[in-house]
Amino acid sequence: MLSWILVVLAFSVMIIIHELGHFLVARRVGIKVETFSIGFGPPIFSVKKGGVEYRIGALPLGGYVKLLGEDPSEKLTGDKSELASQPVGNRFKVFAAGSALNYLLGYVLLSVVFMIGYPVITTKVGALVEDYPAKKAGMQVGDRVLAIDGKAVGDWEELTGIMHKKTEGDVKLTIDRDGKKLDLVIRPMVRETKDVFGNKVRIAQVGIMNSDERSVQKYGFFGSFAAGGKKLVNFTYMTYKGLWSLITGKLPFKENVMGPVGIFGTMNAAAKIGVVPFLLLTALISALLGMFNVLPVPPLDGGLILFLGIEKIMGRPLSRRVQEVAMQAGWMFFIALMLFATYGDIFRMMGK
Repeated sequence: MLSWILVVLAFSVMIIIHELGHFLVARRVGIKVETFSIGFGPPIFSVKKGGVEYRIGALPLGGYVKLLGEDPSEKLTGDKSELASQPVGNRFKVFAAGSALNYLLGYVLLSVVFMIGYPVITTKVGALVEDYPAKKAGMQVGDRVLAIDGKAVGDWEELTGIMHKKTEGDVKLTIDRDGKKLDLVIRPMVRETKDVFGNKVRIAQVGIMNSDERSVQKYGFFGSFAAGGKKLVNFTYMTYKGLWSLITGKLPFKENVMGPVGIFGTMNAAAKIGVVPFLLLTALISALLGMFNVLPVPPLDGGLILFLGIEKIMGRPLSRRVQEVAMQAGWMFFIALMLFATYGDIFRMMGK
């Protein structure tokens, strides 16, 4: 029960942070904020302060900020406190602020994880593959890989990342065996396979498998923010590249898209394991929300930014009718996507 409460709290924080971004920037540029809501549906709590109605909706998933002049049915007066009467640059800031704060939250949480201690798989060899170069060269189970061609490796992910690129010539592995440092010169076996994005790649393999040994990488205050930034940049690159692979059909959609049920279940599992895994997953999901929301598809914030770009080029905004149709089509697409992803989540939970 506690784990589910933590999951709901984590999503609530992500929603509040997103809407707070819109709220703060709108107030900053002089746009009147009418409503700040966490959740949808009829309010179960509401208070008005400073001209803003703060409310909590009956449906806790989601939230919104209602700005003056945002509703297409509203009659505009040209007052600067209306969203539509603001310059394109100011409206861009408002639309982008929510995603920016989600991304920033992801960065901060990742940095905190590296400060507490980031769990990694060590470079200890857990098994050797028969008839592969490592075993033939004399490597043994229990050996610990210290370096590849003189470059130190700190964990298994780093080890495999470097090794897979060694497709030419011999490789020198520096290992620790019972406290003694040894060098093994190995000619990797090069194979053609598909990467996580469905692209054909050539990788080098020596035939070693990791053990179950784990360790914790800790960084100082400044080092943790540097490590968090590096992790986030890599995650961003992998996410957008994976999305493109889905769009182009290189990756099967059903097996690689998770819906709300799957996300909640994964976060619940992480919460049961411990604080660090839960914080790590929350950080990545928050950053993912920021990245997803800037995609140029209505009704996402990125779709609204797309409208602004067209307005800037044309010198006038798109007609209300065109925007309404685009928004409706976008909603229909995302509802269908959500239903399909949820269908996949349920089947995965049933083991099918």
